[in-house]
Amino acid sequence: MKRTLICAAIAAIVSTGANAEDAVKNPLVEGPTWADLKYDVVEDTPLIESDALFTLAAPFRAHDAATVPIHIVQAEGSDAQIEKLTIVIDENPSPVVAEFTFGEGMGMLDLETRVRVNAYSNVRAIGTTEGGDAYMTGRFVRASGGCSAPASKDAAAALASIGKMKLRQLDELIQTAQPLQSTPDPDGPRRVAQIMIKHPNYSGLSRDQITHLFVLARFIDELEVFQGEELLFRMEAGISISEDPSFRFTYTDNGSDTLRVRAIDTEGEVFEQSFNKTAISM
Repeated sequence: MKRTLICAAIAAIVSTGANAEDAVKNPLVEGPTWADLKYDVVEDTPLIESDALFTLAAPFRAHDAATVPIHIVQAEGSDAQIEKLTIVIDENPSPVVAEFTFGEGMGMLDLETRVRVNAYSNVRAIGTTEGGDAYMTGRFVRASGGCSAPASKDAAAALASIGKMKLRQLDELIQTAQPLQSTPDPDGPRRVAQIMIKHPNYSGLSRDQITHLFVLARFIDELEVFQGEELLFRMEAGISISEDPSFRFTYTDNGSDTLRVRAIDTEGEVFEQSFNKTAISM
């Protein structure tokens, strides 16, 4: 089993490399939509359009428009603290996917999640540093129908497991394949974890496959992750985070024994769970 997991981790790294190659093929493209959106998203904030602070990897052509992987990685050698990150998909019905606020414990940003892409679109990430500089980068993704795609499970099955969480500590597996970072972090060891939350994240645009009626929107719109009492990150999200949300991220271990996850959905239901880091599933 351990060998299988290590192979899976290596495959994930290889996949990340493929996404890096895709980044060369699918840069952002010019279009009228962003011109209309820009003020609503950033107002008059000047944007530095560059990969100098961080990169966003996304597939050239998505295999599944409802679960498109995106991976934001801070550039090697950058010492700026990224305090906020906004993900935007220009052509989605609700373009702002999520807004993240990061604590100091996240350190050099490395964050992965899955999103819905409703039509061929630019996928953008806008990061703001502690000094107030705003950088934007992104990729053009060929996918369609992600926001209206039917759920993978029927409503009864989805609601039966709603809010269940799993957290995996991945750093040992990934370090088996390649070093996590080239130099040690003086603030503590760097860790890699993945949060998985069972939730249908209904967009409000999909139809029930039996009744053909629209399924009412219900999705996680607030998420907080703590290490002990220290906030790692907070997310405010819309309809474009995929079903069964998943977040893989790196963080600096502060010596606390616990990671705590707190999520709230649009029905006001709160899901909260604490994990002992030494007992996290590998």
